[in-house]
Amino acid sequence: MPVIVWFRQDLRLADNPALAAAVATGEEIVPLYILDPGTPLGGASRWWLHGSLAALASGLERCGAPLVLRRGQAADLLPGLIGETKARSVFWNRCYEPAAIARDKALKTALVAQGVEAKSFNASLLAEPWDVRTGSGGPYKVFTPFWRSLSARAPFPSPLPAPKKLRGAARIGSDDLAAWSLLPTKPDWAGGLRAAWKPGETEAARRLSHFLDTCAARYAQARDLPGLEATSRLSPHLHFGEISPRQIWAAADARAHAVPRAASGIASFLREVAWREFSHHLIYHWPGMVERAWKPEFDDFPWTDDPASLAAWQKGCTGYPIVDAGMRELWATGYMHNRVRMIAASFLVKDLLIDWRRGAEWFEDTLVDADLANNRAGWQWVAGSGADAAPYFRVFNPVTQGQKFDPAGDYVRRHVPELARLDNRFIHRPWEAPPAMLSEAGIVLGQTYPKPIVDHARARERALAAFADIRKS
Repeated sequence: MPVIVWFRQDLRLADNPALAAAVATGEEIVPLYILDPGTPLGGASRWWLHGSLAALASGLERCGAPLVLRRGQAADLLPGLIGETKARSVFWNRCYEPAAIARDKALKTALVAQGVEAKSFNASLLAEPWDVRTGSGGPYKVFTPFWRSLSARAPFPSPLPAPKKLRGAARIGSDDLAAWSLLPTKPDWAGGLRAAWKPGETEAARRLSHFLDTCAARYAQARDLPGLEATSRLSPHLHFGEISPRQIWAAADARAHAVPRAASGIASFLREVAWREFSHHLIYHWPGMVERAWKPEFDDFPWTDDPASLAAWQKGCTGYPIVDAGMRELWATGYMHNRVRMIAASFLVKDLLIDWRRGAEWFEDTLVDADLANNRAGWQWVAGSGADAAPYFRVFNPVTQGQKFDPAGDYVRRHVPELARLDNRFIHRPWEAPPAMLSEAGIVLGQTYPKPIVDHARARERALAAFADIRKS
């Protein structure tokens, strides 16, 4: 009898445990993807999902098992599909967001009660969150000992090969992907995304190979420089499951052994992969951190309701070039360099005193790699309210951060072209440039480029005072 393989955040054929287990049964396979209209999905993520599903459908079709698309809630749709196909088993790979865990537990209970076999597998983490424990048996709250414990588990199981052929069931009714209207049309704002990205498993593998060939050896030194091509840009492929962390670890580890001069950079890169694992570890053990501060004292922080400043930040019009460059890169490409994410986030929560949740929501709407665990843990890290977070009194200075990590202004000039002709000395502080220099560069502050919406030094003092107040209380 057929096995339904329910794809979710694992949109690939290789190293897909649920698919491999279904193949091992020898039964016919019904690949399924369900679009739940109730699940929040930002505009950039919708664009990526369309491309990723198209790539997955093409790969499955070539193997002989067409992808079935259905729209609705899994609890409502799965029983009908089980009856339609006479399937006796449903296999899926686990998700770790709180809502997904609750959904999957309820589904598994209901399916088993109906006499349907329901099995879940780990496809998206190097180790299950409940398997990585401290010496006392609890979850980790600090990254470094978590990293030591996780890396001690290496080597991890070898990635599973992609099936060459699948025994598909008789063709089953499916929604048309285009009818889901995941792509923007009026207006079509996705031109920058199309220029920057190509969703799908094949592209994920190509991007990993390119990174290991060209950037990995210098990753430790260059990963914080947004003006360079020095990072893997694998995060959206990982988020949608077009590549697994086991595939990344295996390929990176093999390269480190084959090219010893790259070993240091690859070790730094794998440590960043482990930060993703740590974020999922945290959200599994502390699901409330999606909406509430991980450190409870921050729930009483006196955030400011300032729609105008929030809008200026979202549009990349704060008057601080490194912040504006990051926000404009995000809007144009659905991505922002990780160092700049920290700078832009610090500016929102500390210079503007705007709630970190507002920033997290904007990122989730505009990022192609809008991973709930990574995003929420990252914002809480910057805000000082999360696990192993930066101290609240660590307030990034957007000028000195720009000077340190984009010294020639290459990143700023790429994304804030109205500053392109400004001298390097003032590219990160145009308000201090001599009037003649501004004129020569074609810049009129307040017209062609905004003046700073806040004075950083004063904003820093305000933030530190607010932090001191919640500590006293």
